[in-house]
Amino acid sequence: MLNIEKKQDGSNLDIKVSGKLNTTTSPELEQSINESIDGVTALTFDFAELSYISSAGLRVLLSAQKKMNKQGSMVVKNCTSEILEIFEVTGFSDILTIE
Repeated sequence: MLNIEKKQDGSNLDIKVSGKLNTTTSPELEQSINESIDGVTALTFDFAELSYISSAGLRVLLSAQKKMNKQGSMVVKNCTSEILEIFEVTGFSDILTIE
């Protein structure tokens, strides 16, 4: 199960994701991002409660990063050690801004 909480403040969008981001749940996150990303210049993902991310979830992040490269910045914060390890193994730690 995936839970997505969005908070938009002008051109800043914060997305808190909890649960598992996998093949089943990643379309939900992708749709949620696409609904809100127009005009956003600062996109922040909070992964404090994200327990798992699959390649499908990574693809959604990569897609969001590509969009934000054109219109602003994207930050991923509060990653667990497991999620950080996946980012490092896949090379995503070089692509994403992780705090």
